[in-house]
Amino acid sequence: MPKKKIKKKKVKKYKKKKLKKKVYRKKVTASHIKKNNLEKENILRIPKNYEQKIEIVKIKKQATEKRIYKMKDYIVYPKHGVGQILSAGSKIIGGIEVQCYEIKFEKDKAVGLLPINKQSHLRHLSSINQINKAISILKGKPKIKRTMWSRRAQEYEQKIVSGKIYDLAEVVRDLNKGNDILVDQSYSERQLFEKAYDRILNEFQIVLEISHELTQKKLDKVLKREQPAE
Repeated sequence: MPKKKIKKKKVKKYKKKKLKKKVYRKKVTASHIKKNNLEKENILRIPKNYEQKIEIVKIKKQATEKRIYKMKDYIVYPKHGVGQILSAGSKIIGGIEVQCYEIKFEKDKAVGLLPINKQSHLRHLSSINQINKAISILKGKPKIKRTMWSRRAQEYEQKIVSGKIYDLAEVVRDLNKGNDILVDQSYSERQLFEKAYDRILNEFQIVLEISHELTQKKLDKVLKREQPAE
């Protein structure tokens, strides 16, 4: 009987030792992790002495570039069509001095400002050779894609906004119905046609140096939109 008691005591002692070792290991690993985290935080922290305040610098004058266009020059601004430069000088916009062109748009009866550093958006009027090529495009057969109208309308709008004389001629050619009263034309089609037609008409008039009425007659003759004789 005494032998059995001794064995039980030994087992208990062995178990206690094992538990102590496991607890000790866990404590060591946790403390190491805490130390590492604190070290990382200290590295990432920036001392108050080294903190820099961000200074907001107000722009008083906008950068500009050399003027390409002169006063009284006719230009084409894609979003508005043909215009004439009235003056060029500095304007205060939002508290900033900006060098601008002052442009008059006769069709819209409006005057707009365009910063000189954005003059790349403008273009000179077309040459006589370019006008003749545009007329040949107008005389050609319409090239209508077999797609939904909404998609074609977007393409026509992009061509009009581009301000390019050949693109305008293509829109007028494709949407022109001539004197055909039987052909149905939607409101959006008429709007796009008239927009492109007016822009190309204004440019033709200034380049050809003739009256608005005479330019319209010539353009309508090319498009076969002549008024029937009374």
